[in-house]
Amino acid sequence: MRLSLLIGCVAALTLHTAWADNGRLIVTGGASSLEGTAGGGITPWAVLAGYGERHEWGATAFATTVNLPDYRLDVAGLALAYDNRVEVSFARQRFDLGSLVHALNLPEDNLGQDVLGLKVRVFGDVIYERLPQVSLGVEYKHQTNFDIPSLVGARRDSDVEGYLAASRLFMGAAFGYNVLVNASVRYSRANETGLLGFGGDRRDSRSLLKEGSVALLFNPRWALGVEYREKPDNLSFAGESDWADVFVGYFPNKHLSFVLAYARLGEIATLDNQNGTYLSVQGSF
Repeated sequence: MRLSLLIGCVAALTLHTAWADNGRLIVTGGASSLEGTAGGGITPWAVLAGYGERHEWGATAFATTVNLPDYRLDVAGLALAYDNRVEVSFARQRFDLGSLVHALNLPEDNLGQDVLGLKVRVFGDVIYERLPQVSLGVEYKHQTNFDIPSLVGARRDSDVEGYLAASRLFMGAAFGYNVLVNASVRYSRANETGLLGFGGDRRDSRSLLKEGSVALLFNPRWALGVEYREKPDNLSFAGESDWADVFVGYFPNKHLSFVLAYARLGEIATLDNQNGTYLSVQGSF
């Protein structure tokens, strides 16, 4: 199903369904991750998309671009949540290979991936309960240009991976400012999040991978934070670096948000020092 049709379906639902308005605090809906689920830029959080509470819907649509010295990643997607309990998300990714195409005489100039996600809040609340909000997520990923991944040793063009995330907003924790902390663990064998396929000639089993985020809400509508994402190393043709970023998020209201980051992605497909800018725009309903 085309992404434009999915966005149209979300718009149509707004005509018939009660949507979130003033319940949850601003920023607690998070932004959109590269894989479409609610969270930070490179990591999912335990929060669900939008600002829906009990018996309410929430939805987001987003576009993200990451510009690196030798590559460019563009992502668009949406997420739909109900009852602050369950979230369904979709993201389409396009990874332009830039200078690597001519250097290695590659048969394609880009890699693509579709990601379909499901996240369920298991227990807790990001603010109001004693326990942090804990959510369990699963993602089905399909790599759409498999010729290049297969040439470098990837074993399959699609796979399912899971993650467990815990999020907590600590009120007034840092000199009177609120601090959001998220920690998650992912069970995956994706190469470069799946853009280079799944499994490899070096390792074909899934790994437990650590992820985390910390964000300081230094203003009711501004957040400053850092993220980290551990990556596996399944392919012998090139190393795979862990990812990290420093980001600033602006949330003028509950319907719009902007995230700008400096991302340190390290080595990607033999080319090192792939560090650059990340920009994401999200609409929430």
